[in-house]
Amino acid sequence: MEKKIKRSVAILLAHIIKIDNRDVEKGAPLFCQLMGSSFDCDQEEAKTFLKQTMNEEYDLDEHIAIINDALCDDKLSKMHVMEQINHIIYSDTITPEDYKEFEKIKEALFASC
Repeated sequence: MEKKIKRSVAILLAHIIKIDNRDVEKGAPLFCQLMGSSFDCDQEEAKTFLKQTMNEEYDLDEHIAIINDALCDDKLSKMHVMEQINHIIYSDTITPEDYKEFEKIKEALFASC
């Protein structure tokens, strides 16, 4: 289950980079740092997650549901995920779309289990 959550969080974080067409190389260090601190991912594993996500199709709602199910009653961990998303948003130019996406993810993560 932990690998599934790790992948879902990686997709969620990479999604923010992807939707804004942010520079992947510029976003990679922060992405790697966040994945390393949350999941003990080494730099290569985190970069692999990021590159795969940038090139694949995924169902974001499915991955949010996986995270929500895993962290159902753990609001502190959910807030930590939102904080990580916020770090990625602030790492580059902020757009209104960024926070629409942030709010969408927040609402889905904090929906009742």
